Order: sequence, then C-alpha cells, then structure tokens
Amino acid sequence: MKISMIVAMDEDGCIGKRGNLPWRISSDLSRFRRLTEGDGFNAVVMGRKTWDSLPDSFRPLPERLNIVMSRDTTWSHDDAESALYPGRAIEIAYADGCEECWIIGGGQIYEMFLEHVDEIHLTTVHTSNSGEVFFPVWERKNWIETKMEETEIDEKNEFRTTYSTWKRK
Repeated sequence: MKISMIVAMDEDGCIGKRGNLPWRISSDLSRFRRLTEGDGFNAVVMGRKTWDSLPDSFRPLPERLNIVMSRDTTWSHDDAESALYPGRAIEIAYADGCEECWIIGGGQIYEMFLEHVDEIHLTTVHTSNSGEVFFPVWERKNWIETKMEETEIDEKNEFRTTYSTWKRK
C-alpha cells in the first residue's frame, strides 16, 4: 500500500487558520478529491480537529475510508475509524484493502507521518502570513520535486498556486 501526503501551504508553510483552510482555491479542492478518491479504494487519515472542521455535508469524506487520529481513547464516530498512533492508522487502511493511504492533516498529523510517506502532493499558495498552523520542517534535499501545474488567480481561485509532487530519494 502506498502512503502519500497531500497538503496546501502558503510560502511560509502555513496550512491553517482558526481551524480552517486560510483560503479557498477551487482547483486545489478538486485535485484533493480526485487524488484521494483515486480509481480504487483509498483511505484518508486526519486529526480530530481536521475531522471537526469538515462541513457536515462532507463528513465523512465520501468514497474513502476515513481514519481519525485522536488522543482521546473514547472518541468514536459511526462514519470513521479511530487510531491512537500512526502505525494503527496504517494497519487499519491496509487491513481494509486500501490501495493508497492519504495523510490529509492537520499539522501534528503531518509531523507524525512525515517519515512514513512515499510522496508529498504539495500545493504552494503564493501568499504569506495566512494563519497560525504550520507544516512541519522537512528536509527538501531528501526529496525529488516534479512541478505539475500552475494556476492563476480567477473567480474560483483567490491566489496563484503551484502544484508539485515530492518523492523520497
């Protein structure tokens, strides 16, 4: 099973603001859905705060096994599996026959899984000072970047973005 991470961050590495995304980039949200759903059966792993930030109409994220990381051993939801640590989340995805396991945030979850992922799908939002939650520091020299797509500002995308994939060397 492949383990991937998907994240949008500004030029300072910011990924969140007051429990939400700091921006709305339609092209990035579409890419997120297309990639994490894939062509088979995939899992998405998120923290409980990320789960809580999802609009009710999107919780659980459809067509994917939703796995929520929480330190609260009593946390449960009918539409999601729960895990206390990264190995357990990976085990759940593997046991359910997932082809790919996507790590989707937030900041603490990204940090816990960074050493486990094969690739990172990164959308760089060309702005700064967007919020207070940041992606963990990572050694980009240990990864190979491939730029995939750039988008410009339009009525559905409030900032210019660059989408790239990073594969571990």
